[in-house]
This record gives sequence, C-alpha cells and structure tokens, in this order.
Amino acid sequence: MENTFNEQQRLERARKKVQAIIGFYKHFVVYLAVNIIALAYSWFTLEEAEEFFTFSNFSMTLFWGIGIVFHAAGVFGKNIFLGSNWEDRKIREIMEKEQSKGTKWE
Repeated sequence: MENTFNEQQRLERARKKVQAIIGFYKHFVVYLAVNIIALAYSWFTLEEAEEFFTFSNFSMTLFWGIGIVFHAAGVFGKNIFLGSNWEDRKIREIMEKEQSKGTKWE
C-alpha cells in the first residue's frame, strides 16, 4: 500500500514537472513571437534619421528576457545549462578516453 502511494506521489510530481516545462516553452515561444513582431514593427516604421538600435526599441525584449531567465531557472533548477548529472557524465567520458588512449598503438 505504501509503495503504491509513493509511486502515485512520484507520478504526480513528474506530471507537475512536465507541465512546468511545457509552460516555460509556451512562455518562450510567445516571448519570441511578440518580440519579433515588435522589433519588426519598430524597424519598418523608422523615420528618415531615426536609429533602430536604441534602448526604447529593445527595452521590452531585455526586461522580458530577464523574466524568461528567471522562469527557466525556476523550472529547470540550478543546473539549467549543464544538467543535473553533467559532472558524472564528464568524468565517465574522460575516463573512457583515457582508457581507450592506453589501448591504442602509438
């Protein structure tokens, strides 16, 4: 009975994690779409002597991008770039390279 309860808890946590990941990707796609449209609009409505690369044109992209980074950190955790078991995988990879290097003819 207890084992089934633990399995149900794990399943529910996994579902919540998947929903959080889906929510992040939806947020990211909306971010990209809205910012592409906004920047394209800014580009095509420039006046004769106006510059495109100004803070006002990119402020929404910047601040929303900071929000995206925090959202990603909340969803993927502290190991967002290297993954949770990156160190173990890298150590295994280096050990395998060393082992294969020792067996080759030189």
